[in-house]
Amino acid sequence: MTRRILLVLVLTLATLVPAGAAYAAADKATVLSNWTQPTATSTAAWNAARLDRAPWASYNFDWSTDYCSASPDKPLGFDFTLSCWHHDFGYRNYKAIDAFPANKDRVDSMFYADLKRKCATYNAVVRPACYSLAWTYYEAVHNFGSLAAVKQSDINRAKAMMTTTR
Repeated sequence: MTRRILLVLVLTLATLVPAGAAYAAADKATVLSNWTQPTATSTAAWNAARLDRAPWASYNFDWSTDYCSASPDKPLGFDFTLSCWHHDFGYRNYKAIDAFPANKDRVDSMFYADLKRKCATYNAVVRPACYSLAWTYYEAVHNFGSLAAVKQSDINRAKAMMTTTR
């Protein structure tokens, strides 16, 4: 009987623990990794944390964003705002823990997966245009998402291409 009461008590308390407490023992890099995978589950977990930041306050995450930076947030009416915010979150927080180079490709892949999931919500007639824009946005961040990631040879090649098209 005592074991049964203890089990009920433990199960009751488990339902009262805030969502963020599941990572209470996890370090910041582990939480970041869980939130920056190219899966719908990972994005949903990040978005839930974004909407309820209090349980995550001790991690000192940088939630700031400039959305899609110099690119339109809603190109041709396709709303990439949240995907860009998620991407900014990954970049800013991995840079803050000096783990950006090792995680950049995954954060970029996560961004592309987020964009494709967003595109899938649009009418099938316009969806191909959205997917094309998603690929363009992905390629931009993948190739130029961090000035530190851009090689001088890439800059020289882009410069040569620009001067030959004039």
